[in-house]
Amino acid sequence: MVTQASTHVHHIVGSTNINRRTFVAASVAAAATSFAADLPRPLTLTQWLKASPEARRRALQTCLDRIKELEPTIHAWVQVLPQQPHGRGKLSGIPFGVKDIFETRGLATEYGSPIYKGRIGTFDATIVRNLRERGAILLGKTQTTAFSYRTPAPTRNPRDLQHTPGGSSSGSAAAVAAGMMPFAVGEQTICSTLWPASYCGVTGFKPTFGLVPTSGMLPFAKSMDTVGFFTDTPNDMLALWDAMGYSLRSPEDFPLGVCDPLPDVEPSMSPAFQDTVLRLRGAGLVLRPVDIAAMLASPAEANQTVLFYEGARFHEERYRQYGDRLGVLADLVRDGLRMPIKQYQDATRYIAECRIQMTEIYRLTPVILVPAATGPAPLGLTDTGDWRMNSPWTALGTPAISMPMPVGASLPLGLQLTANRGEDARVLKMAARMQMVLDGAIPGTASLPVHPIAPF
Repeated sequence: MVTQASTHVHHIVGSTNINRRTFVAASVAAAATSFAADLPRPLTLTQWLKASPEARRRALQTCLDRIKELEPTIHAWVQVLPQQPHGRGKLSGIPFGVKDIFETRGLATEYGSPIYKGRIGTFDATIVRNLRERGAILLGKTQTTAFSYRTPAPTRNPRDLQHTPGGSSSGSAAAVAAGMMPFAVGEQTICSTLWPASYCGVTGFKPTFGLVPTSGMLPFAKSMDTVGFFTDTPNDMLALWDAMGYSLRSPEDFPLGVCDPLPDVEPSMSPAFQDTVLRLRGAGLVLRPVDIAAMLASPAEANQTVLFYEGARFHEERYRQYGDRLGVLADLVRDGLRMPIKQYQDATRYIAECRIQMTEIYRLTPVILVPAATGPAPLGLTDTGDWRMNSPWTALGTPAISMPMPVGASLPLGLQLTANRGEDARVLKMAARMQMVLDGAIPGTASLPVHPIAPF
């Protein structure tokens, strides 16, 4: 069990031998820039997939060493206890973590709440079982805000310990950003995957609503709850999607829609976003302005209405049992239960109308580029940040991916790509292509100024 004081890590040696190792927490005041100075750099998921079984075993040890070194200051984990896979496949021997709202047999499943401290799962959620059947090694459970709502987890942002990692999938995002594992599972009902990915400088992907099964995941608003994933880069996410058995289409050319004018963002986001647009245009991508800023504000409000109405009814019995011990969730339940059904029905009707409008826009620009957050991660750990850039896509049920923007040594900023429902492969491939452009890897782009995010 990982706490702020200690962690028990089971090392997998070869395929079956497991030994216990205990380590003691280090000072939280350690400088973020010195975290990984003496550790080998971790493999990206793409590198893992190309590695031999022996190389994968060595890389697993590197992940465990990084957890031992970094976890006492980052607090990304609830529990680290590697589990044997159930089968073999492309993901054989590759470790992953899962947000602590997913059921996991024999592992902590506490929903980020002290009320459920010590609770152990009795079965594996469908996504966990599917990954283990493909050979992946479940390392353990990652931190989440309580019940995936607003009460922050103890997790810190690996890029700067004084800044929030975002929420609610904070532990999954931070662990991938710290190189503790090549991919992780999260969840999104408002912004819980795309938002922390942007703040932590990694890639987060929210598939089309309903495409990835949510069985075994703690619900909140069942008409919007979506499994999410974290990797280091968009190319890694594309590789994960393929390894999970989802279809990838052949390459295609189409204009990329760019949100213009921009929504209301922080001063650091606007120039960075515009600079990225110039780089993409300079690399030969066909860009077309799309005026959706005003339209997206209303789906965000409707998302909140649905969240309160459905969330209150799902957690009603829990509220009756625990009352104000639920913290801010208790307020949501009280407010949501007072919400008239007509207000909820109006919100769902409006979301349906917006889906029709966006479908027409996607006909002309099949993928649309917008900021992944209003700006960088806020200073402090009590406020997880601003969700406005992400919640519209959750309400609409569209696939969306957040990817790091080249910003030098500054705190990470994210780009966000969306496409119509069911066009997951299209948005993933465009993100991977954009990564190549911004990395200078596409012919003709080498002269473009590229400033990768500095290592923490």
